[in-house]
Amino acid sequence: MTEAAARADGCEPGSPAPRLSPLRLSRPRLPARLPGRLLVPALALSVLLLIGPAAAAASAVPAWPAWTLVAAAGLSFVGAVLSSRRAHRDARPPAAFVALLAAVTVTAALAYRTGAWQTLFSLLAVAVALALPTRVAPPLVAVTAVLAAIAPVHEGSFGDALWSGALTTLLAGITTYGFRRMGAVIEELARTREELAVAAVSAERLRFSRDLHDLLGHTLSMVVVKAEAVRRLAPRDTEAAMRHAADIEAIGRQALTEVREAVTGYRDAGLAFELNGARAALAAAGVDCVVEESGPALSRETDMLLSWVVREGVTNVVRHSGARRCVITLRRDRDPVLVEIRDDGAGDGAGDGAGGDDGSGLRGLRERLAAAGGRLTAVRGPRGFVLTAEIPHAGVDDDDHLKDGL
Repeated sequence: MTEAAARADGCEPGSPAPRLSPLRLSRPRLPARLPGRLLVPALALSVLLLIGPAAAAASAVPAWPAWTLVAAAGLSFVGAVLSSRRAHRDARPPAAFVALLAAVTVTAALAYRTGAWQTLFSLLAVAVALALPTRVAPPLVAVTAVLAAIAPVHEGSFGDALWSGALTTLLAGITTYGFRRMGAVIEELARTREELAVAAVSAERLRFSRDLHDLLGHTLSMVVVKAEAVRRLAPRDTEAAMRHAADIEAIGRQALTEVREAVTGYRDAGLAFELNGARAALAAAGVDCVVEESGPALSRETDMLLSWVVREGVTNVVRHSGARRCVITLRRDRDPVLVEIRDDGAGDGAGDGAGGDDGSGLRGLRERLAAAGGRLTAVRGPRGFVLTAEIPHAGVDDDDHLKDGL
């Protein structure tokens, strides 16, 4: 009996139940490299900021030193941005390009004392905000703004230099730094969403595996009991054996329907259905079944949880206990709602209160109840096995109120 039921569960007798390893999510962290969504805007901004120096270089005499500075500024900015895009990048290449851009900016400010070269400080602040590590970028942007205020490219007063040079440079750097952080957070959110999608798929697979085990474990146990009855009755009572064989056919068809509904996610067998099935399964196994109920109707979620408790508890009684009597007690008039399944059998290791020898069915049921805030206890007493489940009272569905009103 036990060996056949074990094979009906899909494993060899004595083999441990398969376990699913939990999914572990990586700790969220901001990426070290520059987000790709900022690459094109950064390069476009560099072109705009180089228009003023390029116009000044076109009117300079001689022109080639000025054009050399413009070209060096543009190449160093592009080099800093592109080198910061490398995954697991070394911080030294971007820092070297930023240092080159700083040298070009200071040289141009000293060589050409005109305001057209002022935008190079803004370009330097943007490069600092994009390419350097996030912990040092803000203070270096502030240093760049100070250099823009004291650089000899202003023909007006220090107040003009402060507002037109320092403030513009500071705003350019801080704004760019803010966009960099926002882009990094967006990329991290995208990765987190992918991890959550994987976690959701894993949780759904675990839920489906528990549902399928509960469905087939209960049904196949009934098939095994009926098949043994057919084997015993066939030599001496053909009509009784044929009735049990017809029951096996009906159970198989019902199991096929339930599995199809479970696959499509529409299975909604309630507590009343499970209690009727429990009476039939226990009667077929030669176990006297007594059901004691009290209290009003429950919410759909609580009703479904209680139906799983009854299904798994009765399956264990049929497969493991060798009992002659089983009492199912349902208290819906208390909070938490209580369901207790007590038998008088000797048993063969269905579980214990500590959960050390719980089968995969009880373990899955315990996880299901824990997710709803309930708890499950399985205790072997001197007169049999007791399975107790407590579930927080979730109220009554509106549909139930309508039914009561009708």
